[in-house]
Order: sequence, then C-alpha cells, then structure tokens
Amino acid sequence: MPERPARSRIGSLDALRGVGILGILALNVQLFALVAAARANPTVHGDLGGANWLAWLAIYALADGKFTGVFALLFGAGILIFADKPDEDARVVARLHYRRMAALIAIGLAHAYLLWSGDILVTLALCGAAVFPFRAAPPRRLVVVGVAVFAMASLLMLASGLALSRIPARELREAERAWAPPADVVADQVARYRAGWWTQMTARVPAAFEMETTYFVGHGAWQMGGLMLVGMGLLKLDVLTAGRSTAFYARLAVAGFGLGWTALATGASHSFRHHWALADYLRVGGPLTSWGNALVGLGWIGLVMLGVRAGWPLGAVAAVGRTALTNYLLQTVLCTTIFYGHGLGLFGRVGCAGQLAIVAGVWVIELVLSLWWLRRFDFGPVEWLWRCATYGGWLAIRRSSAITAVALPVER
Repeated sequence: MPERPARSRIGSLDALRGVGILGILALNVQLFALVAAARANPTVHGDLGGANWLAWLAIYALADGKFTGVFALLFGAGILIFADKPDEDARVVARLHYRRMAALIAIGLAHAYLLWSGDILVTLALCGAAVFPFRAAPPRRLVVVGVAVFAMASLLMLASGLALSRIPARELREAERAWAPPADVVADQVARYRAGWWTQMTARVPAAFEMETTYFVGHGAWQMGGLMLVGMGLLKLDVLTAGRSTAFYARLAVAGFGLGWTALATGASHSFRHHWALADYLRVGGPLTSWGNALVGLGWIGLVMLGVRAGWPLGAVAAVGRTALTNYLLQTVLCTTIFYGHGLGLFGRVGCAGQLAIVAGVWVIELVLSLWWLRRFDFGPVEWLWRCATYGGWLAIRRSSAITAVALPVER
C-alpha cells in the first residue's frame, strides 16, 4: 500500500519524546555498565561513596524509571495519532497498526538477543497491540482504567513479597541470590561481558528471555500497558500537546515532582534501613518506587510543556524525538562498544559518576547527529525502515516540506 501523505507533527510530542529518549539513557547506562541486579539493588556492585553516591541519587530521583514511563505514555499517544485516519477503513487501519507492532517486535528481538538484553521495544509493541482496541474510549475512562492496570504491577510485587515467607527454603535462597548475587556470580557476569560478542551471548540470551517472559508477565505488561492507556487519555485531554494553561502545567510539575520525590525518598530510606532485603523491597520499596517514578514522569511532562509554551530552544531535543527509535538503538551501539569486551571492555569498571559523564557525551552525539540528519531526511533511518515494513514497500526518505511542526496553542 502506498504511504499516506505525511501529517503535521505535534511539536510538543517531539520535544517530550526527545527528553524521554535522552533521559532513558541515564537509567539504561547502569544496565550497560554493571551487572543487571545493580539497577534495582545499588548495594550489589560498585562504589556508592562520594561522587558516585551523588550520581546514584541524581539518577534515582530524576531518571531511573521516569523516562521509561514517559515513553510509554507517548507510545500510547502515538497509537491514537497513527490510527487517526478518518478517510481510511477501520479494518485497514487496524491491519497497518498490527503490522507496525509486528515489525517493532522484530526490531526489538534483534536488539535484545544480538546487542543488549534490556530492550523495551518488544514490551512496547506487545502492549501497543493489546491496548489498540480501547483507543475510542472517553479520555477520563482511559486514564482511570490505565491507572488501575498500572497499579497491578505494584500489587503483584506486594503479593510476591508477602508470599516469600511461604515458599520452600531452596526457592527463597534462589530468589535472594538473584536479587543480591554473591561475589562469584558478579565476577562471572563481569567476565562474560568483558569477553567477546559470542561469549556475551551466554549471559545476554537468558537475560533477554527472562525480560520478555517473567518480567513482562509480572511487571512490564501491567506498567507499560497501563501507562499507554493513560497516554491516550492525556492526548485527548490536550495535556501532551501543550494545549492546557501554563498554570495547569506548573501545578502538574509541582505535584508530580513533589509527590513523586516523597514516595521515592520514603522507599529508598526504607530499603537502606533494611539493607535492601528482597522481601522488604517487594513489600515497600518497590511499590513506592514504581508510583514515585510515574509521578516524577508527570512532573517532567509538566516542566517540558512549560518550556514549550515559553518558547525554550528545544529544536535539537525535538530532533532527537523525531528520530527516537534510531537514537534508542544508537545508544545501545555506543554504550555496548564502550562497556563490553568487543569494544573498550569497561564493564564493571565505571562508577555512577563516570557513567553520567559518558551519558553526557552520548547526548552531545545524538543531539548533533539528529539535527544533521533531519536537515537532509524526513525520518530517522530505523524509523524509515519501520515505516517501509508497515506499509509494505520502499518509501521516500529524502527531506520534503510535508512534515512541519504544529504551532503551539496560546494559553487559554
């Protein structure tokens, strides 16, 4: 099928998506640089003293889990925008959407099993397929149902924590060993990722499989699916288009950061007091962190929308947003080259402060490359391939005047 003429873009969504894809690296860099268990349990590996402590605190308060949530909200909004084809038969739109999700699953599987096990594209695509039938629901119903679905992740986490006292001792030891692996297990994983690409596969494949099965069923599907529904509702309510008042976004930013940081501080202090024990984290720290992350994500949305309405120079950030999928994969290529054995082999050698310095360097590369690319082409290279797979043919990529930013609405 030939591609439809490109629609006008909503500039605020590009800016939000750009902030999200840049911010998500501040979270993912921990997974690139250290063993997987260190992401949720900071006591597993690495030094938490001095500058590393401040860097970990900044990541925990501002980035960890926040931008994954923002990305899920925007993915839900993007489904609505893609499906808004009033001149097209509904069955054709649905077929295009599911083909689009299937293509994203293929990209995600290649990403997860060949490059990096922390991929979220498969989760986004599966949830995107699941929420598509609900796109016509009223906005407030979408938000309420989305929040209820999101809450299931915390309830399942709490139930798991309560169930730990009733499982056999051997299974409990295995769960605790996965949560806080001993030194020999950490050393083994470090050695594998410092080795060549093929040796890395022995660690990457089982980790990717667990991410797409156990983690997806117990957490990812509920969290991402719920946030996509919320994102659909927020788009219909003009929250994501900078269409609400400046006062509204100021209140959203203050409430999101204020309530979110309160929940995060409570959860982290509880976990440190209990030495990051698995049962305590599942019952208290984990659920509080999950809700705190979502609230801080809303705070970021409020702040970015304030910037859009105030005319902040977000052009380079929006360019990253327009090429978000390409930049997400580029982050993997750059960071695995830095940390894994087929590149510089710095896995397990860089603390939180050094990780943030690397993040800043990657940000500069992506901001510059995204602007350079979009001066010549309408879509990022991976976005273009994704569109070709969706529409079943080779489409134009050279820059045209078809895509323009929508003028931002004035304050009401």
